[in-house]
Order: sequence, then C-alpha cells, then structure tokens
Amino acid sequence: MTGREKEILELIKKNPLISQKEIGETLNITRSSVGVHITNLIKKGYIRGRGYVMNKTDYVTVVGAANLDIQGFTKEKLIQRDSNPGEVKICLGGVGRNIAENMARLGIDTKLITATGGDANSKRLLEECNQVGIDMEHVLVLPDANASVYLAIMDVDGDMAMALSDMHIMDRMTIEFIKGKSHVLKNSEVIVVDACVPEDVIAYILHTFKDSKILLDPVSIKKSRGVKDMIGGFHTIKLNRLEAQFLSDMTIQNHDDLPKLAQYFIDEGVERVFITLGSDGVYYKDRRQGGLLASPKIKVVNATGAGDAFMAGIIHGTLYDEPTVEIAKFSTAAAILALQHQETVSPHMQADTIHKIVKEMTIC
Repeated sequence: MTGREKEILELIKKNPLISQKEIGETLNITRSSVGVHITNLIKKGYIRGRGYVMNKTDYVTVVGAANLDIQGFTKEKLIQRDSNPGEVKICLGGVGRNIAENMARLGIDTKLITATGGDANSKRLLEECNQVGIDMEHVLVLPDANASVYLAIMDVDGDMAMALSDMHIMDRMTIEFIKGKSHVLKNSEVIVVDACVPEDVIAYILHTFKDSKILLDPVSIKKSRGVKDMIGGFHTIKLNRLEAQFLSDMTIQNHDDLPKLAQYFIDEGVERVFITLGSDGVYYKDRRQGGLLASPKIKVVNATGAGDAFMAGIIHGTLYDEPTVEIAKFSTAAAILALQHQETVSPHMQADTIHKIVKEMTIC
C-alpha cells in the first residue's frame, strides 16, 4: 500500500460515505487521482463496492490479559518503606487489552479473547472495552472470580519503579475453551498472543494455526519463560532489552551486539524482530535487513502503555504489508504518543496523528 492510499483509507475509515471530491480537497489532490487510488484499494481488497464499505473480513484477534490498573504517580523522588505523596489513578489495563484498545482506536476491527470474572471491575471492563470498539463477544466470563488487577508505582520520571500483578484468572483459560474459538482464530488476519496466556494454550494456538501470522508480546521475563522453547513458531516478536537477552541467552553490552542477537531469533524461525531499547530507540530485523532506529527525546508522562502502543503499531503495519523499517517508524511514533499521556492508552491514538509524528521525528 502506498502512502497516499494509506491516507485515503484512513479518511474512508472515518467516513465511509465521503465523496471523492471531499477526499481530493482534504489531501489537495485531483478527483481523478483519488479515483485511481480508490480503484487500487478495491483491487487490493482493502475496501469493496460503492460507498467504500470496509472489508470486514480482515480482523485481528488478541488472546491475552485484561485487568484493572491501579497506578501511583509521584512528583518527588520515591522513598522506600515510607508513605509517598502522589496521585493514584484507576483505569483499565492488561497487555492484551491495551493492545486491543490501541488497535480499535486505529480503526482496526479487533476481537479480544481474555478471561474475566463476575465482580464490578469485570463488568466495568466489559462495558468500557465495548465502548471503545473492542469486540468482547468471545471473552471467558467466570462468575465466581474477580477481574485481575495490576498495581504499579511510577517514579518521578514516569517510569515504573515497582509493580504487582494478580493475574490468576488467566490460568483458567483452557485449551478446551480456545478450541471453541477456533473459527474466530482461523479467520483472523493476524493473531496476537501475550505471555499471560497459559503455556499449553499458547502451544495449542501455535500448532493449530501455524499458517497464520501469530505475533508475540512476552510481557515480562517471568511471563516469557513459558514461550522460550517455542519462540520460533511466531511470525513476529516484540521484545524489550531484558526479554531479548533472556529469550536468546545472550547479552547486550552495546549496540554492536544487536544484529547478532536479533539474528538468533530469525534463525529460530521468526520473520520479524523488534527490540525496544527505551530512549535508545528500537532495533528491527527481518530476513533481508535490519537496523537501529533512534528515538527523539521527549518528556515522559507515563511509560506504562508505550510497549502496548508499539505492538499495536507493528500489527497495523503487518495488516498493511508495510516494510519492516516503516513499521518501526510508525510503532515508535505510536509509543511516543502513549508516553506523552497519563492514560495507559492515549485517547489521541489515531493513524493520522501517528503519521504526523513520523513526519516530525528527527530519526536516523
């Protein structure tokens, strides 16, 4: 998909009844040029018929955790073993859920398969996810259980100082339950898995839907232990520095170590690898090329949801068959958008906003 086609597609997503004249005026191009791009988008299967109805057969399924986030923010240096003044914020979270919300805000048809309970937090979770456009039809609801909870304390720089997660409810997601969702997973354009899902369920998904593009977010070193021996079954993986070192049994001492480490995953069978390095940017690698993409300096408000936004950017680029380097740029910009808002998922998460950030970034 060309850049211009992408711009037109985003306009159509926002308004399926927009005229070619209105598209041309918005993008400052001729109506005839718009017609050519529309024809190409129809041929490529992104839209169909008159009225530019979006192709609803293309959707993404996320299998992962959804929980309530309790986050504490401080404006002063944290003092251990003491009461610190600050601000406490309660919102929805969970890696899988956060990724799904980011994608829904990007206009991607997204289904979430997760486990939740029958308490008030679970009801809030279901209602608010539906409100932002996530398809929650396939959630495992356990009336005798409570929603999982994630408790995090953020330091003065907006980064996580310490966290505690109660994710036991995810252990009740079984292979038998997932088998009942086979029709959903089989027809997904992309399947996304986070490592909060039980190990045997992940193994079943990799084996049963091995012809699908399955993407992994390992969540943390502890959670990623269960997928270490099956890492080559994933199409794309997104790792931070610590996760990359743990899953490869290699060490990153400097940037010169990144190509060899990323190549390890390619040799295992992974098609695309993204290793996020915080303020140092991201190292990307596929079977043809790799490189380090620097990140611009920004003021961080909340780092909690940056990785989830980055993953959503990867999924967006995978759906649109973007080159790996372009996916890295788009995902970096999505993460920047997340870092600059106190909410775990930025309410400004839109493709056109991200494209503007990409254009403004000074990166190498």
